[in-house]
Amino acid sequence: MKAAFLYTFAKFVEWPSQSFGGPSAAITICVLGEDPFGNFLDDAVRDKALGDRTLTVRHVIDLPVGRECNILFIAASERRRMQALLAAVATIGLLTVGDTAEFAAQGGVITLQRQGERIRLLVNLSAAEKAKLRISSRVLSLATIVK
Repeated sequence: MKAAFLYTFAKFVEWPSQSFGGPSAAITICVLGEDPFGNFLDDAVRDKALGDRTLTVRHVIDLPVGRECNILFIAASERRRMQALLAAVATIGLLTVGDTAEFAAQGGVITLQRQGERIRLLVNLSAAEKAKLRISSRVLSLATIVK
């Protein structure tokens, strides 16, 4: 289910133009740490495109991710160094997503928090603004805003 959210975010987030190498550059979803998705994320974006942009998935083992990622999912396995990671990747045009309870409060943009069978969204608008990301009101209406 979390993998589907990452694909959905790609549809409802507007990135600054300098985030991409060109008008048809792919939207790249990167996963840092132990991948909780298995093949689900790859399957969710396979053969999908948003306008002229295809979607790709990369698994990264360390920083920097720089311009190679548009969405960076930081796995719970990176919990011990989460604050340092978020400080290191606080850059324009990078949507950071995580699933640890403190993720958004530590400076991540979106937390995917499991509540029973549902996923709750926590959005740090300040972090999104720093990254120059515009998150659709459709996503924000489903989210809890954190500071």
